[in-house]
Amino acid sequence: MALTVGVIGPDDLVHKVIAVGDPAGAVRLVALPYRHEDETLEVVAKARSEVDALLFTGVVPHTLATAAGLVDLPAMYVPYNGATLLRALVELLRLGHDVSRISIDTLRRSEVMETLTEAKLPTEHVHVLPYRPGLTSRDLADFHLAARDEKETRVAITCLGSAFQLLDHEMHAVRLAPSRHSIRSTLLALTLATAGQHSGDAQVALGIIDLPAADQELAADLRVLGGSLVDLPDGQRLVVTTRGVLETVSEQFTRLPFLDDLAARHGTAHVGFGLGRTAAEAESLARRAVKRARSAGAVAGVVSMTDDVDIVIDGQRSADAPPGQPAGPESTVTLARRVGLNPGTLDRLRELAAQDPESGITAHRVAEHLSVQQRTARRILKRLERAGLAVPTADRQQGQTGRPPIVYRVRI
Repeated sequence: MALTVGVIGPDDLVHKVIAVGDPAGAVRLVALPYRHEDETLEVVAKARSEVDALLFTGVVPHTLATAAGLVDLPAMYVPYNGATLLRALVELLRLGHDVSRISIDTLRRSEVMETLTEAKLPTEHVHVLPYRPGLTSRDLADFHLAARDEKETRVAITCLGSAFQLLDHEMHAVRLAPSRHSIRSTLLALTLATAGQHSGDAQVALGIIDLPAADQELAADLRVLGGSLVDLPDGQRLVVTTRGVLETVSEQFTRLPFLDDLAARHGTAHVGFGLGRTAAEAESLARRAVKRARSAGAVAGVVSMTDDVDIVIDGQRSADAPPGQPAGPESTVTLARRVGLNPGTLDRLRELAAQDPESGITAHRVAEHLSVQQRTARRILKRLERAGLAVPTADRQQGQTGRPPIVYRVRI
């Protein structure tokens, strides 16, 4: 039986989401529109017993429902990202508007500035009001009008329909709407999270595949992930799966079985996976991962996680070592890239592990040996563990106050 997903937001966006929908027909979408975001709580309260998951058309209704404690089902919101903003700016330029003096609400300031900088647009007179709980449509409208009155803004860009209605007769205003790509990728992620909600491995995993040319065999290669492929506007491909599946297929994030095949067909291949709590977070991490994969070499895969950990997987490791096994000392650079550490750091860890290989090492010993804080040492050991190079043992060192430290068997 298909999952039932309630779509919550203003009427026009709800119907856009349903129109874009799920082309595979794996989800039944139910329209749950409101006239004003103040009605969000009432709509959610009535619908949550009739649906399996909730898809909000933006961050505002999602935040309102979450803050009220009404979200007890899998729930996500469709993000308004930099690509959505860029499309609106291009349209404004086409119509002859000055996009060097704009005010923007709801989006993160860093995302706005990055988008404008990449588009080679000036940012000196750009005003941004990121969304935070408690902001109302009146607050957003006042922000834009204040920027206009200070002669700083000529165009207001808002993500909230009710704010747009307040601004429409006061100044030139543009209302952002989520892209088809954002809708489909979020819906796919929500579907997977809902189907696996009872599993600890159901964390969203989004992957970006960057190849120099189209590939008709890609879908077959990625079938092992059990996910779905979505075309991105820039020609890249997005694959949606879960952490549990990715972890199994990649043998604890040590190899991607399809990476060598992609390299054989294209010469270069870069794959980036992001593991996040939401589709928006996972996609942001996936973009970070594929960017790092490009800098790692002609063929590389990277898995990025929320704790600032990037695990680099080299696609050409098979000549050095069997799949799933660490490379020898002569491959320190390759191994360091895969783990996400400096080669010099890896060499010093190898020295530490060789001092007493049977006793294992702790975060305290790593901190002393590398002259770093214990928090940094624990993060390093976690990176080794995720790469399959360190295994926590059942033994814990005794004789210390507090919780005994974990002992790791390290094989580098």
